[in-house]
Amino acid sequence: MSHKHLLGALDAQRRHVLGILSGLTAEDLRRPVLPSGWSCLDLVNHLALDVELFWFRAVVAGQPDAIAELDVVGDAWRVDPNLPPDQVLAGYRTQIEHADAVLATTSLDSAPAWWPDGLFGDWRLATNGEVLLHVITETACHAGHLDAARELLDGHQWLVVTG
Repeated sequence: MSHKHLLGALDAQRRHVLGILSGLTAEDLRRPVLPSGWSCLDLVNHLALDVELFWFRAVVAGQPDAIAELDVVGDAWRVDPNLPPDQVLAGYRTQIEHADAVLATTSLDSAPAWWPDGLFGDWRLATNGEVLLHVITETACHAGHLDAARELLDGHQWLVVTG
């Protein structure tokens, strides 16, 4: 599969994440509906920081400033209750823009510029292409989580097959 097709697949999953949340109130974006206690806003923040920022800016591009941003945030799964939802969603879009800029100039066959030794035990992604596939998979998985959360919140479904 080409670089273009992989980026298209990632973009489709990102649009799914933002699309399934469209129309939710600030209250609903913050309301946990599953026993684990995360909210839709928490999950988007996780995607922005632990996925887009970490994998593309830190790992693929090796940008130490990105790693420092992660240290400041702490737990990306818990959004500050004073942070407006629009700011969290804008943060996700901003991290996507940064990631896309990295991906535009990156060979998928090259090794990542940085790897968090010890963080994942012996597990390692050898190429930027493997990182991209990992992020597509993780984003798609979380888009599915958001589908379930949205349906529990107000019954809305992203893709409804009838017949």
